[in-house]
Amino acid sequence: MKNFLIIGTGFSGAVLANQLANQLDCTIDMWDERNHIAGNCHTQRDEKTGIMVHQYGPHIFNTDKKEIWDFVNSFVEFKPYVHRVKAMSSGKVYSLPVNLHTINQLFQKSFTPNEAKIFLEQLADKTITDPQNFEEQALRFIGKELYYAFFYGYTKKQWGCEPTELPASILKRIPVRFNYDDNYHNNIYTGIPANGYTALMEALINLPNITVTLNKKFTPTMDVSKYDHVFYTGPIDAYFNFKHGRLGYRTVTFETIYADGDYQGVTQMNFCDADVPYTRITEHKHFTYWEKHNETICYKEFSKETTADDIPYYPKRLEVDKQLLLNYRSDAELLKGVSFLGRLATYRYMDMHHVIGEALNFSKEYISSLQTQTKPPVFPNIEL
Repeated sequence: MKNFLIIGTGFSGAVLANQLANQLDCTIDMWDERNHIAGNCHTQRDEKTGIMVHQYGPHIFNTDKKEIWDFVNSFVEFKPYVHRVKAMSSGKVYSLPVNLHTINQLFQKSFTPNEAKIFLEQLADKTITDPQNFEEQALRFIGKELYYAFFYGYTKKQWGCEPTELPASILKRIPVRFNYDDNYHNNIYTGIPANGYTALMEALINLPNITVTLNKKFTPTMDVSKYDHVFYTGPIDAYFNFKHGRLGYRTVTFETIYADGDYQGVTQMNFCDADVPYTRITEHKHFTYWEKHNETICYKEFSKETTADDIPYYPKRLEVDKQLLLNYRSDAELLKGVSFLGRLATYRYMDMHHVIGEALNFSKEYISSLQTQTKPPVFPNIEL
């Protein structure tokens, strides 16, 4: 019988534990330094309002892969959900992602799709042939009017620097649509677990050969020699006690707002002006439209640089970070009996469905390595 240790109870750890526990003769210990499972996807009902709250910011499950959708739905019920985001810019509310309605609103036009395409092509800065940063990519792609209305201020607040300091590749994730589709996600399968994400994690790891210990922080000096293999889903730099330095992250803090009725009429409102200190307000009751609540709870979200006491959210992945990551990955490859899995351990921004898919594939690779008696995988990804 194998004895495994999994550090972290987020999606990576929970999916991995589920697969190993169901397919191998093993026992699994799971440790989490927080007082709850589910990592940053943790949801719980607010005591005052009874509303299911996304404790660490909004999480909307979406995927284009039916097998991933079927997998999560085999554990808990998912309700259909379409995420719609509005943006406040210069005192006016617009539709996001930037779509035909947004363009017509901002420029006070009534363009058809083809007319809007031609119009944006005229606004694009064609003098920029090889964009070197986020701002140049935006100006080449959508022109200065849309850029300064929706992206400049928000990006500066989100990342804590001028957009000229960010790589051009970031903008590839920002779509512009030439129709009136305001569904924030393009993927065909979108939904919210009816009883929250923590219930999904509980269903994944509620197995007799899995033991969960909360409020237990892993440190590099701990004796874990009794385990046949350790799977680590925390920050990779923390595993090595930051010997090469800290990887750069942005973190977020929240200010809670209570109100009667409906506070803003939408789940998420982005605040695009640079002089507004917060980035967005999330109103949690709109996630669970099938429930009725007379009161409401909102989270006003602020972005800041991550310190030693903060929860890391968004990897910055600047050039200095990528070099540090290479150093840590080189150290990890020298270890025996340890694998690194998930967003923090691989230092990548990943959506939930990517995390789940990767954990499922990694489980297969690890089980295969046992069967073939070959070296188990250290990381799920080759590309950085």
